[in-house]
Amino acid sequence: MSLLLKLQNVTKKFGGLTAVNDVSFEIDKGSVVGLIGPNGAGKTTVFNLITGNYAPTSGTIDFKGNSVLKIAPNKIVKMGIARTFQTIRLFQNMSVIENVLAGCHCRMKSGSIAAMLRLPSQKKEEEEALKKAAETLDFVGLLHEAENLAKNLSYGQQRLLEIARAHASDPELIILDEPAGGMNDQETSDLVNLIGKIAESGITVLLIEHDMNLVMKACHKLIVLEYGTKIAEGVPEEIKNNKRVIEAYLGTDED
Repeated sequence: MSLLLKLQNVTKKFGGLTAVNDVSFEIDKGSVVGLIGPNGAGKTTVFNLITGNYAPTSGTIDFKGNSVLKIAPNKIVKMGIARTFQTIRLFQNMSVIENVLAGCHCRMKSGSIAAMLRLPSQKKEEEEALKKAAETLDFVGLLHEAENLAKNLSYGQQRLLEIARAHASDPELIILDEPAGGMNDQETSDLVNLIGKIAESGITVLLIEHDMNLVMKACHKLIVLEYGTKIAEGVPEEIKNNKRVIEAYLGTDED
């Protein structure tokens, strides 16, 4: 496997609060990696640093050997990093397929003039985007809901729609922030299978997830944070039996 993402000595401070403290890790292309830890461990802050929503106080973040620092989030999407959010962020009054088309937009080349004049190149690009959006909905199992409004989907389906929108941007890395939140057992099982399909298609997955059953089934490697500091890294079986990780989640006898 080749190296895709590398964080080196990354720290993020908000005033006197250190949310992420000297964190380093690497992610190989084609892998599924889980970033786990108790609430407040700094997991989402790490995601926001990778996707350009925050700038690190110190440290480096490289994607395919290129720094993502001081690059706007929309430019980072074009570089090949897409994400979902802990709180669902869909266009609720738009159709399901229109939401996915929004993910396709970053790869479209026709400008506003071509769109206004309905030039053949723009029409062809629009047709290709519609085809891709439909294929993406089929990939996640939502093609039958294509014309439905996003707000009419179940909570679990809305989670899948967010993944579809991210997938439609042709990423090399998809970052999923608690994708199983609000899902029932069957939906969670289906999500494990979907994450596997995404990885098999050549897209790398980095996820935050509190459902440890999902994490153990879906991930090739786990990185554990506590109070913003990395305390462990390894394959799921190693992490499951790591004493410090157990203490971080459950506390010590003294606690």
